[in-house]
Amino acid sequence: MDLEQLFNQNKEQSLRGRYITLDEIEPLLKKINTNNQLEIIGKSVLGALIYKYQIGTGKTKILLWSQMHGNESTTTKGLFDFLNVLQSNSDLAQKMLNSFTFCCIPMLNPDGAKLYTRENANKVDLNRDSQHLSQPESRVLRATFESFQPDFCFNLHDQRTIFGVSDTGKPATVSFLAPAYNDAREINESRLKAINLIAEINDVLQQYIPGQVGRFDDSFNINCIGDTFQYMGVPTVLFEAGHFSKDYLREETRKYIFMALISSFQILGENVIVVNKLDKYLSIPQNKVVFYDFMYKNIKINYDGIEIITNFAAQYKEELVENQICFNAYIVKIGELDDCFGHFEYNAEGALYGDSQNNIPELDQKADFYLNNTLKFVNGLMIS
Repeated sequence: MDLEQLFNQNKEQSLRGRYITLDEIEPLLKKINTNNQLEIIGKSVLGALIYKYQIGTGKTKILLWSQMHGNESTTTKGLFDFLNVLQSNSDLAQKMLNSFTFCCIPMLNPDGAKLYTRENANKVDLNRDSQHLSQPESRVLRATFESFQPDFCFNLHDQRTIFGVSDTGKPATVSFLAPAYNDAREINESRLKAINLIAEINDVLQQYIPGQVGRFDDSFNINCIGDTFQYMGVPTVLFEAGHFSKDYLREETRKYIFMALISSFQILGENVIVVNKLDKYLSIPQNKVVFYDFMYKNIKINYDGIEIITNFAAQYKEELVENQICFNAYIVKIGELDDCFGHFEYNAEGALYGDSQNNIPELDQKADFYLNNTLKFVNGLMIS
């Protein structure tokens, strides 16, 4: 199967960029509600509707939820790309609908999506609320889990640009985790099913993004929803959509999320996992915090009349301004940057730093500066 072509044919063109809210997905849900598959299952803190979309008649039940963290929208785009396949009347669609029943919550945290925050409107991280169930959104997810009784759970998230694939210097474009179910991080039958599935998905993705698939840390935290569902005996797979080179809008990464979803259901539908894949799973390198958005090396600074050579790094803050996400670069590290990488790197080779303030880079300062009075950088990027 040509996954690239399948993605291009089914990409939901109305969803683009990082700022995806309920306003964008509600019309799409109503459009694909061809046979009363759409249901309102609750409301957020601020009264926004939370939807469930259920489709398929197959024996194997899959629960998927996205935007538990409101500012993590890439998997929402990938999920709608996948739903377009299910609506395509193709042989592939019919096969999946006959094999699976899909229960999708495409936006669990609509308030956080609107505010572009990780937390909900009560400033609670829903992914740390799986035991207390203090928030209406958490209770909606738990009620859906208990009523649907899934065979697999797909927990769909984004991760920051800081993550790389171990020390390889490659970004972690997609990462996975089969969450632990206890403090000892033991492998039981349920967790092994998730491990085997991830190992097979990785084999597919390596054909498209070689060396850019990571494995998330599996420290056990019963307050996290994936750990809870794994503890309750349901194989759970964490998807983390990460950075692809120059793809800050995550339009390329959504493609690999789509590929991972399609591959998952091909693998499960064909029941090709017949042996223990733990070794293959553990061979996926772990995520590591090794990246900055910008790294500037060998910068000359005139500090109280003394010239020194140093380095500094800048990181984007994603800031919501008039319903637009602005990527604003701020200096976050000055000094030694060994064992780190930059998505953009510049070797100044001793060029003298200058700016409109003190001619010295300072933490939390906008990355607007020039080198040797001629080379100008605005918002982290070289413009002349």
